Amino acid sequence: MPQRSAGILMFRRTGSVPEVLLIHPGGPFWAKKDLGAWSVPKGLHEPGEDPWAAARREFLEETGCAVPNGEPLRLGEFKPGTKLLTVYAVEGDFDLANFSSNLFSIEWPPKSGRMAEFPEADRGGWFAFEDAKRKILKGQLPIIEALERRLGA
Repeated sequence: MPQRSAGILMFRRTGSVPEVLLIHPGGPFWAKKDLGAWSVPKGLHEPGEDPWAAARREFLEETGCAVPNGEPLRLGEFKPGTKLLTVYAVEGDFDLANFSSNLFSIEWPPKSGRMAEFPEADRGGWFAFEDAKRKILKGQLPIIEALERRLGA
């Protein structure tokens, strides 16, 4: 049985083109990567845990932003890799000046015996659909396309 994760794709309508919020993974592996590196804020959840509750928790941990109240749009389940990912869309307008992410520890540099902390996500960005499709990890592209269809964009 695959591990399960849940995430939220926040979107806003500030003009004629909707934009989505993506996060850039932190840590040394991703530091110099941009196109094809960004992600939907998401994380693992336990069997039996409500995916919507897990998605809200992970969104807060990875962005520092609480999810606005309201009914989410369930975009569906996706399999971008080895995990089964349930994704919801919510409309909101998060000020990136308030972006903050939880930390993780890894041995860095490798085989040095020293542990270093890095943010799980080092930044967030608002992107129009076409830009988001270039920025997002290839396996998560169907998530952007699903929201685009739902909004009729």
